[in-house]
Amino acid sequence: MNNEKFDAVIVANGQFPKHAIPLVILHNAKHIVACDGAICHVPQAEAVIGDGDSVPEAFRSKLIRIEEQDDNDLTKATRYCLRNGWHRIAYIGCTGKREDHTLGNISLLMRYYRDMNVDGILFTDNGIFTPAHGHRTFSSMKGQQVSIFNFGSHKLVSKGLRWDAYDFSEWWQGTLNEALDSTFSLQADGYYLVYQTYEAK
Repeated sequence: MNNEKFDAVIVANGQFPKHAIPLVILHNAKHIVACDGAICHVPQAEAVIGDGDSVPEAFRSKLIRIEEQDDNDLTKATRYCLRNGWHRIAYIGCTGKREDHTLGNISLLMRYYRDMNVDGILFTDNGIFTPAHGHRTFSSMKGQQVSIFNFGSHKLVSKGLRWDAYDFSEWWQGTLNEALDSTFSLQADGYYLVYQTYEAK
């Protein structure tokens, strides 16, 4: 997972990661964009997106103030990346503080993939979230914990997981699955979000 190549990394103002994988992703980033106060964790970022309320004076020269309130700073930072032609985006610092922000940021990953042509992965301190559509094969490891969240698929089948996937109607129904080998695959007629842990159980 730490060999992924990204055009840019967006660092949100949630819990800054401690795990080696997101930190390596950040270290190897071509471009770093911070959401408001997250600039304190990544002073090397080339831009800060937000209203600037929590941006120290030392970083004001990097601030790109976007006043509209229809979207949050994560979405504004994503649009900034897209304007620069960066579609392969890693998201870091999106979880770990307020639970409503965490759920909102995770669900936005699907919006970016489905509606904005973003090829994004959200990294936490425990694993990754990957949005997908149709048929997809995922690199894995035996014993890796896997959860699948359905976003409107009426047909959803799996290969290589301990328990067969189906067209889950509730988010909890697709949680706590397990990979049996080095890959697993999903086939769907719609969208879904996959969570994979860094370590096997």
